[in-house]
Amino acid sequence: MSQPPFSLENRDIWVVGGAGYLGQEVVKMLTQLGATVLCADLPGKAQGGPQVTAADLDAADILALEAFIADQIAARGVPHGLVVMTYASTAKKFNDLTAADFDHANHGNLTATFTLARAVGHAMAENGGGSVVLFSSMYGTVSPDPSIYEKPMNPNPVEYGVGKAGIQQLTRYLAVHYGPRGVRCNAISPGPFPNPKIQSEQPDFIARLSQKVPLGRVGQSSEIAGAVAFLLSDAAAFITGQNLAVDGGWTIW
Repeated sequence: MSQPPFSLENRDIWVVGGAGYLGQEVVKMLTQLGATVLCADLPGKAQGGPQVTAADLDAADILALEAFIADQIAARGVPHGLVVMTYASTAKKFNDLTAADFDHANHGNLTATFTLARAVGHAMAENGGGSVVLFSSMYGTVSPDPSIYEKPMNPNPVEYGVGKAGIQQLTRYLAVHYGPRGVRCNAISPGPFPNPKIQSEQPDFIARLSQKVPLGRVGQSSEIAGAVAFLLSDAAAFITGQNLAVDGGWTIW
């Protein structure tokens, strides 16, 4: 009997940026579906466990990133799946943002993701195929509504949205480039997924976010994991170059 389409048994998947609020749930679900996982994040953040190997990585350090990829392929082999959940942002207000700030953030958002996805995508292509899942955002598709971000909240920063829009185009390019060699590349655009601290400390902000969502609420971290697992699995074998919005309907109006 062939493997069930949603199973990740005998798959090795790298989750870069996997120690965050959303990343932890992604790693958890991938292991529940049978995968072994390399969870890489900034030094001291990633935690190992059954089926999970923790690794320290600053993906914005390109030389270190390239060495990391080579070392991990030598040690583990070419992964079946790659999930890139890293991002960079200054959290500065629009008028306070310098050109150097903008460049630095987009180095972390775009250059690092390009470097990682190209190197692993090439290895996958040489190895017969694989699946890459990049992370964009609802703010890679639409602009923040300033009315939601009353003080003390600041509107989502411009450099974040610009970088996430770039991720969507990078996804399409990689899908075309690697498709003939069996490598799929898709993106996920989370909607409002405020972390537990924000949810606890800023209830009025959460209420304003919820009013903007057709489903009437913000997302919970576990609700991202299923979309990632689907795109990595054989159930999505004929899906590539797509941006899957997991946003409760935020971007439909």
